[in-house]
Amino acid sequence: MIKYDHLMIRFGELSTKGKNKSSFVHLLFSNVKHALKDFENLTFIEKYDHIYVGLNGEEYQKIVERLQDVSGIQGISLVFKCENDIEVIKSSSLELIKQEEGKTFKVKCKRGNKKFPIISDDVIRQVAPVILKNTDLKVDVHNPNILLNIDIREEATYIFCKTFDGAGGYPLGIAGKSMHMLSGGIDSPVAAYLLMKRGVKIECIHFASPPYTQEGVIFKLEDLLIKLNRYQPTIRLNIVPFTKIQEAIYDHVPESYCITMMRRMMFRLASKLSLRRNCPVISSGESVGQVASQTLDSMHVINEVTNIPVIRPCAALDKLEIISIAKKIDTFDISIRPYEDCCTIFTPKAPKTSPKLDEVRKFEQEFDYEPLLNEAIKNIEVRQIGENKK
Repeated sequence: MIKYDHLMIRFGELSTKGKNKSSFVHLLFSNVKHALKDFENLTFIEKYDHIYVGLNGEEYQKIVERLQDVSGIQGISLVFKCENDIEVIKSSSLELIKQEEGKTFKVKCKRGNKKFPIISDDVIRQVAPVILKNTDLKVDVHNPNILLNIDIREEATYIFCKTFDGAGGYPLGIAGKSMHMLSGGIDSPVAAYLLMKRGVKIECIHFASPPYTQEGVIFKLEDLLIKLNRYQPTIRLNIVPFTKIQEAIYDHVPESYCITMMRRMMFRLASKLSLRRNCPVISSGESVGQVASQTLDSMHVINEVTNIPVIRPCAALDKLEIISIAKKIDTFDISIRPYEDCCTIFTPKAPKTSPKLDEVRKFEQEFDYEPLLNEAIKNIEVRQIGENKK
């Protein structure tokens, strides 16, 4: 009995990249090899339209599962590689389809190798009768139980019936890096995942306010990032001491404006660190209208402190959509652990939902916050979450 011996990786969205496609494919190829480094027997071939992984006796299930976390992959097919010979194609197709379950089938052929002497339709006309004669299967061209694909290329023919969905998006790192504001709630890990899916690496910044916040929230963040290591193997976490800044805000600013002021200080700190760490953008888990600091008026006033672009991947998602993604990436149960961050603990009873920029600027003139920001940046604690810790 012949066995499937390769995985064929499809690129999906990368096929639209034209002259830049080769750089996208090469990075994806590197990411695929890194993701599968624990499988010692695999071999890898990079082509313009596909990546091929030779199984060499490895079981495919765990490999496919790992590849489904690699952004930039549209689909993964389990294939049998054979020579470009119609008799071999016919016999191999029969053997492979016998291993599938179902009552109906359809044959589909793609002839990428135009030198192959038989056109696609005629390949189908030769293969289908062999299957009909030697099995109990019936043809169903509209909704078959088994779709037998024959992909004829210059180097070989690939035959397959099973295709698994990939993560889609772009290869991790192709779009650069973001300074991601990680709170420990439900939204910010989801936003991080959505960014990574679009090819953006993340570096995280978190604002800690001991003794008001507990050490447990840092352990919670580490556990969240371990889950995200499935999509990015190593993530840097910058823990910024925020206590003195928060205390100064509450000493000089009316309570209703404190959240707005805290967010402005956080974005100032994130901007400073972004410049140091070569991150051209800042990102967060904010969703429009979810809390007082996430109204459009609040975002306008808060964003005024930085000219670095701010990306909010969850902006147009409602809470149920965000929770659904959190459960999919397995961060939800960690996010709801009862450890509060500095914004949650210091939430005022009646926060401003439409803060005025001139009033905020007036409050900021009441105290000298710049030395506090510089001190906080100076005393950042750095942790590397994942492999290659440094």
